[in-house]
Amino acid sequence: MTRRWLSRADQPLHLAPASVDDYRELARRRLPRQLFDYVDGGSFAESTLAANIADLSRVTLRQRVLRDVAQRRVSTTVLGEELSLPLVLAPVGFAGMFARRGEVLAARAAARAGVAFCESTLSICSIEEVAAAAQRPPWFQLYVMRDRGYAEELMARAHAAGVRTLVLTVDLAVVGHRYRDVRNGLAGGVSRVGALRRRVDLVAHPRWVRDVARAGRPLTFGNLERAVPQGRVPQDFQQWVNGQFDPAVTWDDLAWVREHWGGPIVLKGILDPDDARAAVAHGVEGIVVSNHGGRQLDGAPSSIAALAGVVEAVEGRAEVLMDGGVRSGLDVVRALALGARACLIGRPWIYALAARGETGVDQLLANVRAEMRVAMGLIGVDDVAQIDRSVLVEESQG
Repeated sequence: MTRRWLSRADQPLHLAPASVDDYRELARRRLPRQLFDYVDGGSFAESTLAANIADLSRVTLRQRVLRDVAQRRVSTTVLGEELSLPLVLAPVGFAGMFARRGEVLAARAAARAGVAFCESTLSICSIEEVAAAAQRPPWFQLYVMRDRGYAEELMARAHAAGVRTLVLTVDLAVVGHRYRDVRNGLAGGVSRVGALRRRVDLVAHPRWVRDVARAGRPLTFGNLERAVPQGRVPQDFQQWVNGQFDPAVTWDDLAWVREHWGGPIVLKGILDPDDARAAVAHGVEGIVVSNHGGRQLDGAPSSIAALAGVVEAVEGRAEVLMDGGVRSGLDVVRALALGARACLIGRPWIYALAARGETGVDQLLANVRAEMRVAMGLIGVDDVAQIDRSVLVEESQG
């Protein structure tokens, strides 16, 4: 009999997800369209979003044999914090919309796996709720608000909750133009037809409505009670962000952040070596090489393409992390080989969260650990500290 290969859409839901693509497909089925597109999409034609993944896949590793790799150590230290994997769950806005109290679930899974979780300013669950639920202090990601007093209050709240590491996102002076969000009404407002389509979409996803929209209340920005009118998620997200976030922030404002934050400061959103040099000149402890997951400047370099130049510019004066396109433990190894201290992942943990809740994030992190160990065994290294450009095939080293 002829065997018919199942397309991804035909795969039964009970099969164990083996990859981030599997979690993505489960999330696509289970989420309302506007939510899935919000996390899955990028800006404009999404060329940088695609390049993040494609360019990583072209980093070629050297297969080495007859080396003792019986014991492979995947733990490391990032900004003085012991991590069982060189991995951080990146800040993702609206995460509590993808599963009931989503940030809490992900933070607990991260703590069990021994990796860091970074709470977004735009999280549904407050930093206090997340910190109380997790067994290790989260990181906190800050957007600088026009109301500096409110931003100072957020830093004080994070510190009081036990946060040690502050991640300052610097690549959102204005919101990138995201076609999917426009089509779904998250940017530009909702027409009558659009509102009807939203209602039809919600009716088609009754499980999400029951588990998240109803049982997951309150569905408000837990860190921004005073900034969001009447505590509601804004209908026109892009317009709201442009009205709240300060596009006039400059390098001089880092001194203000330092004045109100005593721990490590990480700048997220650096792609250019000159900006990296400016960052270390202003005394930051860490840099995240990032193009915001391809959601801001379309046509910007992929993160992996920018990584080596930033690492060279920093000259060891700050720890360099990377996000964008990382979909497996193999990708983490590739990034480490080009100089990253660790990687942040955003979409992968959101897909896993939407697909299987807290268990999904547990499984995802276990998969990344297993994939890293396999990759290390096949490139002939037994410690992540040994991963450098020597494990790359020369023409792929960038």
